[in-house]
Amino acid sequence: MNAKDLQPIRLLKPALENDKLFMQVITERKSSRDFSDRELSLQDLSNCIWCANGINRLEDGKRTSPSAMNKQDIDVYAVLKQGIFLYDAVKHELIPVVSGDYRKNTGMQDWVSIAPLNIIYVSDLSKFSFTKEREAQVMTAAIDAGHCSQNVYLYGAAANLAVVVRTSIDKTKMAEILKLRPEQLIIAAQTVGFHKQVK
Repeated sequence: MNAKDLQPIRLLKPALENDKLFMQVITERKSSRDFSDRELSLQDLSNCIWCANGINRLEDGKRTSPSAMNKQDIDVYAVLKQGIFLYDAVKHELIPVVSGDYRKNTGMQDWVSIAPLNIIYVSDLSKFSFTKEREAQVMTAAIDAGHCSQNVYLYGAAANLAVVVRTSIDKTKMAEILKLRPEQLIIAAQTVGFHKQVK
């Protein structure tokens, strides 16, 4: 389906207040694989995406997640029931890529199609001009994506959400769906939602 069938999603400003102390959040951080089909609120969606790789220093455009030499190589794709969106950190907005429910394509497990949000982390390896070694580029990209996914894990623990990161993706198929360029590499996916017992 065509992206023109979708409208951009204007995300809310991140809600920066939280009642949990940081060490409590660290203690409660875990991977969960039992998801409810309950939709995330726009605030939870906004917070998750901003935590993944939003701008936290407006004066210089630097991000919530570090990247090698601040190359900001990671693109964050939000796979929702209505379609796939690319995160524009500058506008803090989700830009339509393709309409339709592609959640089942984000992983090999049944629950990826149940959870309301699957995040795909894609690295633009062309930004790594400081090294031409493919192995070094991929390792650097994996570290950068790991920072993003850990931020989402921590937000999930703070907001009582179920979260799990994984690399079990049909990367060839997903790259076709996302219309990625050859230099763009899918690194990981992350599923976010409510715990199954929460209704």
